Amino acid sequence: MRIASWNVNSIRARVDYVVSWASASEIDVLLLQETKCGDVDFPFDAFAAAGYTVAHHGLDHYNGVAIASRVGIDRIHPGFTGPQRPPFDEPRLLAAECAGVRVWSVYVPNGRSLDDPHYRYKLVWLERLRAELAATDATERRTVVAGDFNVAPADIDIYDPKRWRHKTHASAEERAGIGHLLDLGLRDVIREHHPGPGVFTWWNYRPGQFEQNRGLRIDLALCCPAIADVITGVHIDRAARAHERPSDHAPVVLELTL
Repeated sequence: MRIASWNVNSIRARVDYVVSWASASEIDVLLLQETKCGDVDFPFDAFAAAGYTVAHHGLDHYNGVAIASRVGIDRIHPGFTGPQRPPFDEPRLLAAECAGVRVWSVYVPNGRSLDDPHYRYKLVWLERLRAELAATDATERRTVVAGDFNVAPADIDIYDPKRWRHKTHASAEERAGIGHLLDLGLRDVIREHHPGPGVFTWWNYRPGQFEQNRGLRIDLALCCPAIADVITGVHIDRAARAHERPSDHAPVVLELTL
């Protein structure tokens, strides 16, 4: 089984390539972030033609998350449990059951800057995610929580840690938020399979950044022990980032033997 996660930075701008990539890569379950469209505008037909059923959670041209599956999709739940009050009603979280695995497509708020109110919102959002996963016994069942977390968990996840000190994505508080998710018993399977430096999932669009591998690892795949133990490979598809008019993120692919 192959599960992939990809911040596509507008699905309507890249739908043909995303669908063809998923088909060619034999992806069974594809978690998408930053689709940038409402539910009525999502290109369901293009995915259906390739054999995927899609659940999408989007309101407008901001944010948006989706799960596309060719192995069935059930028990779909958008957002956090309970009242959906602003700003926590933004379409940033979607869960579903696919072939016996509970998958979560996650798009954590950016945070903007350390002195911006959006930064505090990001920290609270991460804590709400931790509470949501704890309440659903995420570590006791087959669970994959993947997406754009907008946090580099450690200095090794940044091409130049000194340049990112005192900035969002690398602050101690944000990293603690990721640590609290791991404290539940989830495992960072990308780092487990790629322990060395230079492993990134996002590169700025500025010329030379991708070519020089000046990136960040901010797309994560956190798995329960039962899933982590049967992952046979983790691949970051840099070729997709090198494609014409790409997203600034590369897809992450998990190979599982269930």
